[in-house]
Amino acid sequence: MSVKKVLQYGEKSLREPSKEVHKVSKKIHELVQDLLDTMYAKNGVGMAAPQIGVNYRVFVVDVSTNNEPLNPLVFINPKIIKKSGAIIAQEGCISFPEAYTDVKRYKNVMVKALDINGKSFVMEAKDGCLLARAIQHEYDHLDGILFIDHCVNRFETDNILSKHNLPPVEADRLIEDPVLDKELESKND
Repeated sequence: MSVKKVLQYGEKSLREPSKEVHKVSKKIHELVQDLLDTMYAKNGVGMAAPQIGVNYRVFVVDVSTNNEPLNPLVFINPKIIKKSGAIIAQEGCISFPEAYTDVKRYKNVMVKALDINGKSFVMEAKDGCLLARAIQHEYDHLDGILFIDHCVNRFETDNILSKHNLPPVEADRLIEDPVLDKELESKND
């Protein structure tokens, strides 16, 4: 279809929760193609509908590397049904050009969603792999949550954001996840 304008951090609609898709229609097929076109044009690993200003629970991911064929994955109305373990890893986002910071994520996730044909599927991603982190990152976009809300160090993240002329972390949006924090603490003992 076409490469769309990507909303940048600070635009209000990135913080709004998305609506469920009721029918995998031609419109949704076009949205998925726009997401893929935009993600590939921006050299991204994932792209969620809210990032191009569309308020639907849809995201795409492709974790293939340079020497592998493209392997686009489509998630419509996803739900994370299981999560465990913990990892700290550096993340960025197409809505935050060039800004990367350490975030807390679950190491293993299981997600249930519809594919491009409206068929239900379950996928598991383990061991803190890029796919596991990308699923969580894009899933968050559907709830108006951004990767910086999971940052390890708010002040370090603020410094990184200011270097890229982006607004600071919104302290009231930082995610409190006692289960994840406990997992991370047990790794440091």
